[in-house]
Amino acid sequence: MSRDELKKEQARDSRGARFDKDWTKGSILGNLWGLSWPMIVTQAVTTLGPTLDMIWVGKLGAAAIAGVGIAGMVVQVAGSARMGLQTGTRAIVARFMGAGDEQGANHVAQQYFLISIAFGIVMAALGFLSRQMLLLGLEADVVDQGAAYLRIQLFGMVTMSFQMMSQSLMQASGDAKTPMKISIWTRLLHVGLAPILIFGWWLFPRMGVSGAALTNVVSQGVAGGWGLWILYTGRSRLRLTMRNFSFDGRMIWRIIKIGIPVAINWTERTSANLLVTWFVVPFGTVAVAAHSLMERVDNIVRMPSMGIGNAAGVLAGQNLGAGQPERAEKTGWLAVGMFSSIMLLISVILWFWPEYVISIFNTEPTLVETTITFLRIQIVGFMMLGFIITLMNCLNGVGDTWVPTLNTMITMWLVQMPLAYFLPKYTSLGVNGVRWAIVAAMVIRAAVFAVYFKTGRWKNKEI
Repeated sequence: MSRDELKKEQARDSRGARFDKDWTKGSILGNLWGLSWPMIVTQAVTTLGPTLDMIWVGKLGAAAIAGVGIAGMVVQVAGSARMGLQTGTRAIVARFMGAGDEQGANHVAQQYFLISIAFGIVMAALGFLSRQMLLLGLEADVVDQGAAYLRIQLFGMVTMSFQMMSQSLMQASGDAKTPMKISIWTRLLHVGLAPILIFGWWLFPRMGVSGAALTNVVSQGVAGGWGLWILYTGRSRLRLTMRNFSFDGRMIWRIIKIGIPVAINWTERTSANLLVTWFVVPFGTVAVAAHSLMERVDNIVRMPSMGIGNAAGVLAGQNLGAGQPERAEKTGWLAVGMFSSIMLLISVILWFWPEYVISIFNTEPTLVETTITFLRIQIVGFMMLGFIITLMNCLNGVGDTWVPTLNTMITMWLVQMPLAYFLPKYTSLGVNGVRWAIVAAMVIRAAVFAVYFKTGRWKNKEI
């Protein structure tokens, strides 16, 4: 038995038969589906939190919808650094687990724990600047609603840090079912608590949009604490311990070095989407509300691609760690095909029955009509997500993070933003031109990802 095989055998013995699956062997399609379906469910229930907020907040009026929608985009921008750190950690842990080195994976997790604490403190400090972050020319009532929601979300960002830390570590090790179970149960808590805090049911005061934000913080805190307990008590594929802990500046820099491009990628993407709001604002609060609703629908539609993409990234990283680059590539293309098939079905439903989706959030005729138009335009972009999200996650999963960053940067700032300015102002498209600008950038981005992934240069990436 080789050294790597011995390490894997020892790791399986320490976890028991429940976690003895070797994701670098067997059917590629079977492994992809086996790892991705729990991640899809996890992504779905994670996205369900902001979506539930919008459903309840929708009953508070257009200003509340617009405020919470814009604040949610700011939260995504603020959380971009966390996504970078999460991706860097996931890539290194996946490599160690693929090579059968659980001790190395644990050492990475120890450093990630320190980074998560530091990140949560910084985000909490930004909470004092919540109103200043919303100075986008919005109407006063929209700013008031958004600032109230944003302040609590940033103060509670530390809970999300620990939730995402435990989730990403378990998924990178090859355990996708445990974080799925945690997400389901804590989201049920969210479902029950949200209307109570928003509308002041039972003994609680009416908190409005602040209640929606607080519900997120509470549910994320429960999920984070539960996930860390599972990791440190050995109830997942990777068992964490603080034994032999030491501060490792080199490992932290490895995580950050891989994560910096991802953080830039998320920042430029979320900030560009936020700045696009500037081009929507002149068309009124209804247009801004429709834009906000579109972002929530877009997040729902992206759920399968994020789950499949994350699974493909983990499998690609583990296969490279096991010295199987061709298997990693096949995983990526199968992931694209799997999601594109799902997206075709979803697109048909959205084209013919969009009103049923939009009316979940709000039933005001003008708002529904505007959002439906946005949605039908965006269907073209939805069909590109298989190439964009899954291949981007594959590249990030193996540590090749600069190409996704540059691709996003170029298409966002040289295609999307100029068109978002030009089309509404100099054509008859009006506010719909903003959505066409987003779609145009997505088409080009998908083509670049497909061509680069096909070259296979990422197979030689060392981290």
